[in-house]
Amino acid sequence: MVKRASSPCSSPVTITVSSGGKGGGSRSMGLTSPVPRASISNNPNSPLSNSRNRTPSGGRYCSMSRDDTTEEINSAFVSYTVHIPPTPDHQSFSASQTSLAEDIKDAAKPQRSFISGTIFTGGFNSVTRGHVIDCSMENNESLKSGLVCGMKGCDEKAIKGKCECRFNICRDCYLDCVGSNGGGHCPGCKEPYKDVDDEAEDDNDDDDDDYDYDETKSEADDQALPLPKLDKRLSLVKSFKAQSHPPDFDHTRWLFETKGTYGYGNAVWPKDGYGSGSAANGYEPPPDFGERSRRPLTRKVGVSAAIISPYRLLIIIRLAALGLFLTWRIRHPNREAMWLWGMSITCELWFGVSWILDQLPKLCPVNRVTDLSVLKQRFESPNLRNPKGRSDLPGIDVFVSTADPEKEPPLVTANTILSILAVDYPVEKLACYLSDDGGSLLTFEALAETASFARIWVPFCRKHNIEPRNPEAYFGQKRDFLKNKVRLDFVRERRRVKREYDEFKVRINSLTESIRRRSDAYNAHEELRARKNQMEMGGNPSEIVKVPKATWMSDGSHWPGTWTSGEADHSKGDHAGVIQAMLAPPNAEPVFGVDADGENLLDSTEIDIRLPMLVYVSREKRPGYDHNKKAGAMNSLVRTSAIMSNGPFVLNLDCDHYIYNSLALREGMCFMLDRGGDRICYVQFPQRFEGIDPSDRYANHNTVFFDVSMRALDGLQGPMYVGTGCIFRRTALYGFSPPRTTEHHGWFGRKKTKLFLRKPRAAKKQEDEMALPINGDQNNDDDADIESLLLPRRFGNSTSLAASIPVAEYQGRLLQDLQEKGNQGRPAGSLAVPREPLDAATVAEAISVISCFYEDKTEWGKRVGWIYGSVTEDVVTGYRMHNRGWRSVYCVTKRDAFRGTAPINLTDRLHQVLRWATGSVEIFFSRNNALFATRRMKFLQRVAYFNCGMYPFTSMFLIVYCVLPAVSLFSGQFIVQSLSVAFLVFLLAITITLCLLSILEIKWSGITLHDWWRNEQFWLIGGTSAHPAAVLQGLLKVIAGVDISFTLTSKSATPEDADDEFADLYVVKWSFLMVPPITIMMLNLIAIAVGVARTLYSPFPQWSRLVGGVFFSFWVLSHLYPFAKGLMGRRGRVPTIVYVWSGLLAIIISLLWVYISPPGTQEDYMKLQIP
Repeated sequence: MVKRASSPCSSPVTITVSSGGKGGGSRSMGLTSPVPRASISNNPNSPLSNSRNRTPSGGRYCSMSRDDTTEEINSAFVSYTVHIPPTPDHQSFSASQTSLAEDIKDAAKPQRSFISGTIFTGGFNSVTRGHVIDCSMENNESLKSGLVCGMKGCDEKAIKGKCECRFNICRDCYLDCVGSNGGGHCPGCKEPYKDVDDEAEDDNDDDDDDYDYDETKSEADDQALPLPKLDKRLSLVKSFKAQSHPPDFDHTRWLFETKGTYGYGNAVWPKDGYGSGSAANGYEPPPDFGERSRRPLTRKVGVSAAIISPYRLLIIIRLAALGLFLTWRIRHPNREAMWLWGMSITCELWFGVSWILDQLPKLCPVNRVTDLSVLKQRFESPNLRNPKGRSDLPGIDVFVSTADPEKEPPLVTANTILSILAVDYPVEKLACYLSDDGGSLLTFEALAETASFARIWVPFCRKHNIEPRNPEAYFGQKRDFLKNKVRLDFVRERRRVKREYDEFKVRINSLTESIRRRSDAYNAHEELRARKNQMEMGGNPSEIVKVPKATWMSDGSHWPGTWTSGEADHSKGDHAGVIQAMLAPPNAEPVFGVDADGENLLDSTEIDIRLPMLVYVSREKRPGYDHNKKAGAMNSLVRTSAIMSNGPFVLNLDCDHYIYNSLALREGMCFMLDRGGDRICYVQFPQRFEGIDPSDRYANHNTVFFDVSMRALDGLQGPMYVGTGCIFRRTALYGFSPPRTTEHHGWFGRKKTKLFLRKPRAAKKQEDEMALPINGDQNNDDDADIESLLLPRRFGNSTSLAASIPVAEYQGRLLQDLQEKGNQGRPAGSLAVPREPLDAATVAEAISVISCFYEDKTEWGKRVGWIYGSVTEDVVTGYRMHNRGWRSVYCVTKRDAFRGTAPINLTDRLHQVLRWATGSVEIFFSRNNALFATRRMKFLQRVAYFNCGMYPFTSMFLIVYCVLPAVSLFSGQFIVQSLSVAFLVFLLAITITLCLLSILEIKWSGITLHDWWRNEQFWLIGGTSAHPAAVLQGLLKVIAGVDISFTLTSKSATPEDADDEFADLYVVKWSFLMVPPITIMMLNLIAIAVGVARTLYSPFPQWSRLVGGVFFSFWVLSHLYPFAKGLMGRRGRVPTIVYVWSGLLAIIISLLWVYISPPGTQEDYMKLQIP
């Protein structure tokens, strides 16, 4: 047995990693867990079980410890047991079989292959165990890939091919072949080397550079030395904590001169660094070294004054016209129909207030642009602290969430994952986490297939600069795929990759049937075994044997997540936590591929074939614990990623939203890393959708919100968080306040007070304020001790999670070049260090933080992470950040950053709007109402959030106002006593200013008139269907405590009707939300007929009242036209139930009107007589 200590002794948890073979050893590692748990296993066929295990009635295997006598002494400590069966990369050994040197060599080996091939499970009252499902060795892969020297007896790493035949040869063998006389032949093709003298001279120059570099090592290289996990994290912070002075002069351009830089500053500089060329074209002026480094990463571009000034003026004019109109309406009531006048003026007053709340935040729209060349120059170019030019960009953890593989097909999720793995961002700085809230084996195996196909797809995208990098979207494009492609092998490789993708889709589609057949076979075998055991023990053969219908993995073991049969401990709401690293963290250095041959489809000799880390996560669920839906799943990913990769920035995506622009992450990081970026909590990208019908019948693109409202909010404190396509700062998710902010006092917040919250004694610091960590501040030791004592209450008892917080804060800082008051930057090159390896102890700690009870007595979901308590947790989470003083940024790229799907079916669209509106009502009746916002939120930003919570209540007045035209036609009265000139002038002024404002909005936002009109139509459709239901549901929850549950919106992988991709648009699904709009349509149609008939047969026709009533009825019907068209379906059929409900309601309202105003009370000329 070999003992290894890799964690501080203060850790109250011990993990024992033991082999399942003979003479297995064990390793002891320190971890943390909040409560003790029992050691449990649920796989009787696994080699992890031993003869001392006993089986309880529940079907679990309880491990009996041989140290039971010391149980009372160690009651304060928790023991996890991770059993590791013997595998090619983990062999059991004894002291007699291995020497001390071999032990040291084995200890130094990375555990990447073990981690990437092991599934970790655990949770409440269950053992934390690792099950090896992959026995491949990394060394074999490297040998297979042909990255070693091809000379016999040499296994050194090969260098870039020096011959056209691309024979793999190491540096030493190449120098031996070249010889001292400068000649030599290639060992592969036997041809003499070309330009041997130049290449040998370059090699000698490189050797000299390496020698000089070793003598003058920088601090960045000191950080690259291998360190223990926790020590390395702390050293990364401590090594630069005292450096607050301005950065030194950058001598890189003088110290590291090459043939591309030598000679700068001369009177005449040869073009491209060489002296050849004519006098006219051979020279150019010397470049300015500091020009690009001084340029900002982003620029804010305001809207043209020729558009925004008239726009603001028209808002004032329309506000004045609206005020005069309402004043005239109040002073001129209709004495003959006071009830009709009262309802109309009440609705108009509410509409006026609603329009003001919606229009005020649109006064300051802005546009923003980024400069990616400056980002590359500043963070990925050689400098004094980063001579090798490694990427100094901070890490990004990408979160993808899914919950039900039936409604969210695995193929859709797989394409999203592939677009993430192929994104243009440093591979070693990227990690992808998939949250499977359903714990489905189908999703797990689909992700494994995705990781396998990514080894082909990602190099193909990098080699040929493919856009978009979603294979389904790329191969489905109807355009010339040869445009701008110059490589001769593109057509051949594209054909091969397309074939591989088709086979990949078939494998994904067949997983459901494969899992079912496999599980049926294993369950039948288990049933036969149980029946045989029953007969051997003398049982009754006719008695039914109860064997749980388990779901089995491909290696013949039980799936620890959800079973199809829904057995105890394996149902959707009751299963263990699962973590599997599908792709291990990549190496720090690039790894190039091999030539195309029978086994390799692509020639990737010049392409980096590394893949980002990919992790499958399914959090633990148990009965009696609130799982908080999507918000709880996202918080589990935040904690898991903090322990496994700890990227200082987090990108959140839905499973159906893929990366359409491979440079999207770089665009977002420009805002985070530019001057003032440390005050930005998140960068929100607009949502763009595909698969929408060309007419956009139900305003699925929602361009008015994403291109008008969100751009306008960007000119205030920032856009709202809309649930997907958002890059977060991790410390902002942790609930920390920004390093500096502004408080707004006085009327409309015109008086401003700046606060620097990094100072030891921050002014007006709130009681629940969490200031960012100040590393190295000697005057703040007491506050730091207090903060450290509060960490368990806020974040839980995981010491690894607590230790990751200051590291993430440090890595997310700006560079020291961007010195500002209150800014503590980091030196350039401080992040150009290799990522620490992933080990079993780290994954086991990640299992503990996704347990069902971890959030108990913590602030997760209250002020840390995604906020609980609302079905629209995204809006609440963004509001909390803005309320603490953070800013956000809206990033609109030339090429769409992300694209997703939206429901084009009428019923699905209404249910989606219902969920959004219900969340808004919950916000209005909660402490997240903008009326209770702090002074750190700007006045107009507060107005925008208040309107976000209040807009569903407009539906009550909208329904009444849509019924008023029909009531007017039925009664022969109108909202005004007569259509006077003053009424028509006011009405005309309000209409014209509204049209002009819409035109100017279209001009500065870039939307179309069609988009604006569709938005107006669906505003009335949603306001008369989903919004009233949301108000009622919200009131029931607030008053009666009735909880609200919503089902997931289905995302179709491929259309069921192959001939029509918009077949779902014509499907009519009955919903109670359809009743109010249909009733309004029928009432207005009947009222128009009644009004026209009454006027025609009247001896004294009132044409003005008829025109007014018919005009407003047509206004209502024109807005409801898309709704009526959707009811017709493909062949104009409407469900019978629609006619029944609508007819009954129309008859009831008509009879009620007859009862209130019987025909006998009317004059003879008002009666309708039909001959």
